Amino acid sequence: MASTRRVVVTGMGAVSAAGVGADALWRAARDGRSCVGETQFIRPYRGRIKFSAQVQGFDPTEHLDADVLPFCDPVTQYLLTAADEAMAQAGLTRDRPLGPRTASIIGTGAGGMHTIEDGMYLGMVEQGRPPPLTVPRGICSSPPSNISIRYGAQGPCFAVASACSSATQAIGIGAHLIRSGLVDRAIVGGTEDTITNCIMLAWEALRVLTPDVCRPFSKGRNGMILGAGAAAFILEAEEVARARGARPLVELAGYGTTADAKDQVRPDAAGAAACMRLALGDAGVSDEEIDYVNAHGTGTTVNDITESEALGMIFGKRLPDLPVSSTKPIHGHALGAGGALELVVTIGALREGVAPPTINWREPDVKCPIDAVPNEARPMQIRVAMSNSFAFGGINASLVLRRAEAA
Repeated sequence: MASTRRVVVTGMGAVSAAGVGADALWRAARDGRSCVGETQFIRPYRGRIKFSAQVQGFDPTEHLDADVLPFCDPVTQYLLTAADEAMAQAGLTRDRPLGPRTASIIGTGAGGMHTIEDGMYLGMVEQGRPPPLTVPRGICSSPPSNISIRYGAQGPCFAVASACSSATQAIGIGAHLIRSGLVDRAIVGGTEDTITNCIMLAWEALRVLTPDVCRPFSKGRNGMILGAGAAAFILEAEEVARARGARPLVELAGYGTTADAKDQVRPDAAGAAACMRLALGDAGVSDEEIDYVNAHGTGTTVNDITESEALGMIFGKRLPDLPVSSTKPIHGHALGAGGALELVVTIGALREGVAPPTINWREPDVKCPIDAVPNEARPMQIRVAMSNSFAFGGINASLVLRRAEAA
């Protein structure tokens, strides 16, 4: 069963800078509508860069009950809202607990950073005491544990914290738990919101944030835009989903992950290529079958060159003609949630047959010899797609998706 069990996505949901809902995120990416704006800080910000793809106007009381909210940092609020959407689309309800055959696996790079920073400010600046629920709100395990409690999912429950690969790894691990027969269903995804005073200053110190516009793979690019949000997915064994009459959105066909084992901040093309190769092998597809790649594409000089080189190692001579776009200029780089937001976009691309654009693109960079789908979406047939996430520490993760009709 472990080698033949297919895994399908039966529901998805999102909260992002585009608003509440997976459809809102997909439409923003497809239409090339940037969700970047001026960042709203709780306390005065003394940094230089004051814009991001922040979740704004989100009222948790519209989505979650009063008895739940005390335990929820914004990252958990986003996640539970996204998961409710995914559950509804999958045809599942909270009235019937999902039980021991359902896993809850969520990626997050930092956990409840707003709770942590607010508590530190209270304790160190105002000489007060952090609120009593600071620990259960702030720890990285809070999002998956709240998922398990909300839906009665008694199977494996844990967070994956691997920087920008967190969500993609959580999704891939969930798929493999289903394939192995350990569980029949998994609630997976990612959540992140590190757009706080201290963390924004820390990113500024790394000198990787753009002072103007994020333009992945384009000549003249100069950095990334931070984003925030969450996306959740219901993964099920295909036979389980069909037995209850659920309609698969796509098949999650393959997952690969590797470690460069070389440098904490400088990516390695060979490691990323090895990851993509594993994902293709896991899916049982050749590089010739990939129609579209949603790239990691941060917009930093080194990352985009390295990813282009890695893609060349996999796709060879067909790389200049393979649509490879980055949607981070739309929804920002959501770090531990990035792979989840981008999976929503990749599923949208598969289902609608549209490669979303890389906006803000100016002109080709000879060191990034790819078709970046510059500035305008491209209607095309997409039967098999890949989504990449490459993180600090050389932690790589890739997913391969197949249209449900082609499964």
